[in-house]
Parts: sequence; C-alpha cells; structure tokens
Amino acid sequence: MRELEQAVPVVPRLHRLVAALPKLSTAPAGQTPALPLGRLLLLLSVLLYLGAVLIGPVLAIGNELVSLGLRPAIAALTTPEAIAALRMSLVLTVIAAAINAVVGTAGAIALTRHDFPGRSIVNALADLPLAISPVMIGLAFVVLVGRDGWLAGPFDALGIKLLFAVPGLIVANLFVTLPFTIREVAYVLEEIGTSEEEAAATLGASPWQTFFRVTLPNIRIGLGYGLLMTVARSLGEFGALLVLGGSISMQTQTATTFIHDAIEERETAGAYGMAVVLALFSVALWGALEWAKRRRGSRR
Repeated sequence: MRELEQAVPVVPRLHRLVAALPKLSTAPAGQTPALPLGRLLLLLSVLLYLGAVLIGPVLAIGNELVSLGLRPAIAALTTPEAIAALRMSLVLTVIAAAINAVVGTAGAIALTRHDFPGRSIVNALADLPLAISPVMIGLAFVVLVGRDGWLAGPFDALGIKLLFAVPGLIVANLFVTLPFTIREVAYVLEEIGTSEEEAAATLGASPWQTFFRVTLPNIRIGLGYGLLMTVARSLGEFGALLVLGGSISMQTQTATTFIHDAIEERETAGAYGMAVVLALFSVALWGALEWAKRRRGSRR
C-alpha cells in the first residue's frame, strides 16, 4: 500500500510533461503537412544550388546545341576524328573497368581479410589519386617516362612508349580510377564479415571455391557500383590524358580532349555535340547507379 501511495503522485507529473511537449502539426487526411519555414528555406537553397551547379550547365549546353542546329552537330560528330576520339574513350573505359574489376577486388580482399607489413601505407596509397590533381599525375608520369626521365631508359630498352601513346593513356586512366572499386568492395567486405567464408572453409571448400561461391556473390552489388563509378570517372577524365597523350587527332585524342580542341578551333557544333553525347552517357550511368543503390539497400 505504501508503494502504491508513492506511485500515485507520479501520474499528475506525467500529465504535465505530456502537456509541455510541443504539439505536432497535423493536416487533414489527404493533405501534406505544411513544412516549417526554416526547413522550406533549406530545401529551396539546396534545390537552387543543385540547379545552378548541375542542371543549369546541362540545359545551357542543350540550348546552345539547339540554337546551332542539330545538323551541324551531327555532321561534326560523324567525322573520322570525332568517331576516333569517342572510340578511344570507350576503349580506355572498358580497359579500366576490366582491370579494376580484378585489381580492385584483389586489393579490397587483401586490405580487409589479411594483415601484412605496410598495410596502413597501402591503404592510404589507395586514396592517393583522389587527393592529387590529374594534371599533376600527368606531369609526374612525364617526369618518370619522358625524355631523360627516370624510367625512360628501361622503357626504351623494352620498346614501350608511354608518352604521347595509347599505353600512357591506359596508365593514366588506371591511376585516376584506382580507388573506386577497391573502396566499394572493401566497404561491403567489412560489412558482411567473415562468418560465411569461415563456415565454407570449415566445410572443406578451397580458397577459390570460397571466393566464387561465397565472397563474389556477396560483393557483386558493391563491385558493380564501384565499376559504374570507374566508368563515369574514366569517361570524364581530361587533365592526365591531355598531358600524357597530347590529344593527337586520330591517335591519342579522347572525347574530352576533342571538346577542348574543338573549342580552341572555334568548332562549337562539334564541342557541344560531343558534350551532349557524354552527358547522355552520364545520365545513363546515373540511372544505373541509382538502381545499384536500391539493390544494395534491398539486400541490406
């Protein structure tokens, strides 16, 4: 009885606490509750920023293309130089995606599943391309493999030409796209843990069987997401490719350097046309990335 008498005064206190809470705004059924003024201003600011930075330039390029006329743009894009530049970008992108699929997966497994001397240094070096300007990367490779460069002698002895050649474009493209697949796959590996892999090993599976039947199915969405980001980064690369390749028409010119050269030569129809083509690729990649995000969320 004494405990009950002590608990009774608590009820009025609860009523006073509930009454002191701020009232939630309610709206009639079928109507959206009104947003507070601060939240509305924040939302409008974000939309205006995105419109000015992302949507505005794309619409401006489309408007310029329409004002110039589609026929001149199509004519400029069907020239051998434009076709060769776009083909070079696609070839470099496919090579970067294929190599990063293997190297990125192996690197992620090494960083998350194994402990070795210098692991922290390798982990930091994997993010180095994100911290260095692509132009600086190109200049660094010029110092290494250019005339009188530190590695010019060995490469000349092997008959390998990197500067102003396709192999140099491949190396530069691989360098700038290195972190994406490694980071995405490593994030998934850390999230899923090692319980399934240990169970497979306990049941007698070999390391390769464990990888193909357990690890790879678990990381496929993260691997796909990393490869999509690799493709997007590869298609948009400009600085390192310009420095290392020199944008030689029909040889080392890519889609982005083609736009640069077309603007320099006052061929605006070709520049805007190629920019729209790359923008369409970007929209397609954006849709694929959103699909991958939803797949990853549903898998979680």
